[in-house]
Amino acid sequence: MAVDLPQGYHPSEDEEYMNPRQTEYFRRKLLSWRDELLLESRETLEYLREENWQEADLVDRASVEADANLELRTRNRYRKLFPKIDAALRRIEDGRYGYCEETGEEIGLRRLEVRPIATLSVEAKERHERLERQQGDTEF
Repeated sequence: MAVDLPQGYHPSEDEEYMNPRQTEYFRRKLLSWRDELLLESRETLEYLREENWQEADLVDRASVEADANLELRTRNRYRKLFPKIDAALRRIEDGRYGYCEETGEEIGLRRLEVRPIATLSVEAKERHERLERQQGDTEF
């Protein structure tokens, strides 16, 4: 079902949570984010193809290689986001988007604006982080 979004629409706490407009807003946000990541990945590949890897000066060559290494690490992080974005889009399709996978509670609009792939509420995420720290402390 196609949903029209008014120009400049942003979800509001005054609306019913995860109504069709909100889910369409986040669907578009996720698709746009994925498109941006794809474009940046293509640009990185093009940069790597065009770069002069045969710099005569060792300092220049080291600089080119360091830049390329940073680009590749960044793109690797992006690559790991694609499955998370796709999973969020599937949650939109099946009506689970915006709800904590652990508690079923609302994740919240502000959290989703900042991290549209979030699967846990702030409280559940904080619990997970506390447990990770505790388990990390006992391993030493």
